[in-house]
Amino acid sequence: MIQVFRSSILHFPQPTQEPDKEFEYFADGFLVTRNGEILAVGPYSQLPEEFNATPITNYSGKLIVPGLIDSHLHFPQTEMIASFGEQLLEWLQNYTFPTEAKFANEHYASAMADVFLSLLIANGTTTALVYSTVHKHAAAALFASAAKIDMRLIVGKVCMDRNCPDSLKDTPQSAQRDSADLIDAWHGHKRLMYAITPRFAPTSSPAQFAALGELAQQYPDVFIQTHLSENKHEIAWVKQLYPQFSNYLAVYDHYNMVRERSIFGHCLHLDSDEWLVMQERNATVAFCPSSNLFLGSGLFDLEQAAKHNVPVTLATDVGAGTSFNMLRTLGEAYKVCQLNHTRLSPLQGLYMMTMGSAIALNLEDCIGNLNPHTEADFVVLDPEFNELAKLRTNGRDFTDPKDLIFALSILGDERAIHATYVAGKNLYKKTQECA
Repeated sequence: MIQVFRSSILHFPQPTQEPDKEFEYFADGFLVTRNGEILAVGPYSQLPEEFNATPITNYSGKLIVPGLIDSHLHFPQTEMIASFGEQLLEWLQNYTFPTEAKFANEHYASAMADVFLSLLIANGTTTALVYSTVHKHAAAALFASAAKIDMRLIVGKVCMDRNCPDSLKDTPQSAQRDSADLIDAWHGHKRLMYAITPRFAPTSSPAQFAALGELAQQYPDVFIQTHLSENKHEIAWVKQLYPQFSNYLAVYDHYNMVRERSIFGHCLHLDSDEWLVMQERNATVAFCPSSNLFLGSGLFDLEQAAKHNVPVTLATDVGAGTSFNMLRTLGEAYKVCQLNHTRLSPLQGLYMMTMGSAIALNLEDCIGNLNPHTEADFVVLDPEFNELAKLRTNGRDFTDPKDLIFALSILGDERAIHATYVAGKNLYKKTQECA
């Protein structure tokens, strides 16, 4: 089925080091899709004649951008978002582990999977890199829910065999076997992909890391996701548990887990050697500003990442992150950079959660942009979603979209999401005006 959309349109058609200069913007544009794929994009005045008879979905006054990509968040922590207080290690013990234990119930895991995906889509997120729980069936439930709506999702069963409640422990053997089973069943099925997922170094033994490292070598095209240098107490703990290694990243590197398609959440306190290894292995940082502020973990150094040419993506890190909304996450990233006296431009931020993220995941031929022959995941943003937003944007000249994206990143949230399309299908549309 062919669909034609009319709207302002903004995306990054090519990889760039200068997103403020190298973007494509049509103040009055068209987007054509067919059967879940983008056919054409351009100024509306140049809409090909072959589409003149096709009914047009008119989003004039709105802005279409590529579907947003969230590179680090936790499926089972949906219901515990906004739990008061604590820093990382205490927060895990008091909130995270008790909540994750509930996912031992298969029916519960399936029900929460549908809720989780509906929240992503309502916030304009069309692709996510997701931590499940230690339970194999919970990851399978999330995959199954995503398959039903043809959503591109990357999911991993969390692996941890020590320093966690007994009810959440697996073993080196079961972690490897369950992960392999999930890879065989789901990786490459429809739009689904797998991520090998040790929670973090303190909760995996050397034997478990060795088993997962073998798996990583056996399946070089799967993703690897974990946490790195989020909290100073965590770093000290890793040093006690792995004294033979010079730094935190060296633990993962020893077990063949630092490579392309390795995404490390946080990376707040890396030393110079760690930055160099990240650069050499082409690994990626998931910048999680909301959760870093919420747990008091620290301020991410975007300048260091740029200096070492390490890819950086944006991520909500729900549930320590306080919102599923990537616009709000961009606003928090801007504030973190301000505190570090670093400049984060609005278009750089948008790039980090669209094309830049897709490139870091080696998926730029599929998602992250609106190029012809890519998958038709896109979001319709409403710059005038409430009275304040109307006041802020009314009468402004948006021939240059930078100010528009900045206003949305500071004022915006789920109310700014007018519609979300996944594989060309409208899976969310705002039904009423928000005050």
